[in-house]
Amino acid sequence: MSEAISIVAELRDRSGKGAARATRRAGLVPGVIYGEKQAPVCIQLDPRVLWAQITKSGFFTQLFDVDLGANGKHRCLARDVQMHPVTDQPVHVDFMRVSADHAIHVKVPVHFTNEAKSPGIKKGGVVNLELHEIDVTCSPDNIPHEFVIDLAGFEIGQSVHLKDIALPAGVKLYHMSAEATVLSIAAPTVARGETTEAEAAG
Repeated sequence: MSEAISIVAELRDRSGKGAARATRRAGLVPGVIYGEKQAPVCIQLDPRVLWAQITKSGFFTQLFDVDLGANGKHRCLARDVQMHPVTDQPVHVDFMRVSADHAIHVKVPVHFTNEAKSPGIKKGGVVNLELHEIDVTCSPDNIPHEFVIDLAGFEIGQSVHLKDIALPAGVKLYHMSAEATVLSIAAPTVARGETTEAEAAG
């Protein structure tokens, strides 16, 4: 969970593909703010400001206060970012307004740590991360930044299920079975050539 980050943006006068292209030619990233039963607002922002946030972990679970100056602030979550297929730079961003009074659905990333302290990995076991994100519902102020699985002590064959992950207060699974496997330590795979050599030696 984290505090909202303030980012500065400006209103765009027009919507549509032509206006968006004009915004990009001016060196800015077009975007839109929608939701909370309010009219959508077309915005534009400095690509460096957006890029600084995209490159951080948990971009889609981070609360933002989009500051439009005299036109007020909007507390939002980033819902979508379109990237240029060649330059991999952001070309459009969607923000969704959120309210403390309404629970929302978010996808929270899963990471793991302490691989070096896992006996199973030391024996050649492989981490099999089956769920890269966990779908939850919660209030905007309770959004987990990430779920981290500590692999210290994990043996080959050991696994973690959703029911094993402690959810913060007010956070619930969203249409996911508590029995679903999140991560496991799989036995090392042996290449066919190695197997044949071993058989020949035997």
